[in-house]
Amino acid sequence: MSLFESGLEYLILQLQANQRLHQERYPRAILDQIKAITTTEPEEAEAADQAAATGSANDPWVLMPAASEAPSGDAASSEPAETLEALRERVIRCQKCPHLAASRHQVVFGIGNPAAELMFVGEAPGADEDLRGEPFVGRAGELLTRIIGTMGFSRQEVYIANVLKCRPDTPPGASGNRAPTPVEMETCLPYLRRQIELIRPQVMVALGATAMRGLFGTSEPMRGLRGRWHDFDGIPVMATFHPSYLLRSQTLTEKRKVWEDMLLVLERLNRPISERQRNYFTVK
Repeated sequence: MSLFESGLEYLILQLQANQRLHQERYPRAILDQIKAITTTEPEEAEAADQAAATGSANDPWVLMPAASEAPSGDAASSEPAETLEALRERVIRCQKCPHLAASRHQVVFGIGNPAAELMFVGEAPGADEDLRGEPFVGRAGELLTRIIGTMGFSRQEVYIANVLKCRPDTPPGASGNRAPTPVEMETCLPYLRRQIELIRPQVMVALGATAMRGLFGTSEPMRGLRGRWHDFDGIPVMATFHPSYLLRSQTLTEKRKVWEDMLLVLERLNRPISERQRNYFTVK
């Protein structure tokens, strides 16, 4: 197969993938013409064009088969699955919450290793994240990066995302951040669910009560949630305090609680734990 024919084949697969993602409709004539070019000699292409035009006259717009309707066998397995990048492209165009779309600078999709064994989930972007388009880049993010490093990971090895992909809007003149509303979280949660399905981490860490509320719908205080394992579609989730809470408290006892949660995560991942790691933030 020539490079030109390979490119046309890729185009067909992309059109089919886009249909599954966005339910877009494509003229049968276009798809038939592209397929004809890949399977016929140049002199036969004109005849194929005419046949495609005739067929499309009876059914001008055809919805490509959805994933559940895809043919079995080799034809079905040859179609490309959605990737994390394809999902990101879909999310950055989202307008489901008009008030958030109008006030945001950037959609904050997520960052890290798309095959990460460990995933951190926060609540929503803050002002710094909204400007940078990356989760956890402010002071709380700097602390989270240090926690990740102390665990023996780099920020690039894990995956970091939020329940909400847009910064919650605030009244003019107001400072700080507001928590996402239940409606906002419910609207945005399918994107996070799909991220989790694509990454399929071995373990997740929920950072703060809002992250737990978004993932599990619970309103239980964090002091009753942290330090325990929770199940999200078969993935163990450790609940712990949000880094911003540690910035406010600045006590060794509270830091130790979060660190104990991270030790449980390391044990769940079968990661070696040094004596020094076990003794971090021990009050003597």
